[in-house]
Amino acid sequence: MVTNDIKKNIEIIRQRIELSLKKSNRKEKEVKLMAVSKFHPIEKMLIASSFVDLFGENRVQEAEDKSLLWPEENSVPWHLIGPLQRNKVRKAVSIFDLIESVDTLKLAETINRVAKEQNVRKYPIFIEVNMSDERSKIGIAPEGAEELMSDIMEKCPHISIEGLMTIGPNTNDVKLIRKAFEGLRNKRDFLRTQLGLELPELSMGMSGDFEFAIEAGSTIVRLGTSIFGDRNNN
Repeated sequence: MVTNDIKKNIEIIRQRIELSLKKSNRKEKEVKLMAVSKFHPIEKMLIASSFVDLFGENRVQEAEDKSLLWPEENSVPWHLIGPLQRNKVRKAVSIFDLIESVDTLKLAETINRVAKEQNVRKYPIFIEVNMSDERSKIGIAPEGAEELMSDIMEKCPHISIEGLMTIGPNTNDVKLIRKAFEGLRNKRDFLRTQLGLELPELSMGMSGDFEFAIEAGSTIVRLGTSIFGDRNNN
């Protein structure tokens, strides 16, 4: 029953993604579906792995516990989307294919050092930008993104900045939600020109707002409850 529920949920989400892409005159397959698996058991992840593009975990320790049980032949990439303490960077670099939540130079420098030690030529990251100006959210302020990224490019040769990430504002005001997502896309376009980076990825949009994010240019949407159902908080 769980298998059918997860598969059906993902089918519905894929249909909604496709409609949003058509509405914004974007091509099919331009958006990757991330299953946010925080507090969800590995059994559910394995079911979802046949139908999603990425997994997102919020906590390094939980991801490490799951990774020990994860079959080697399952190649769905894992992203860290939660805040990362510098003392957990070594584990994070070993577990995750990409870290989305980089928002300080010190964190980037730690990732760079660990990547060098582990003989990783270029470890991929996103810069998390706080587009909603909410103190409860982490992320660099939009006006600080260019300086941070320029410093990372100069001081962290073992890091590759692949895109930007944001969490939409906690509001039902559609105008504010659209403004935040469109603001990140515009910031990305500006940074491309200023820094000469491709920045192909925009990670934005969750269960309640992912269609607005797609219309604004998102390439990764991060969905949890709408795929797996309610969490079993530990």
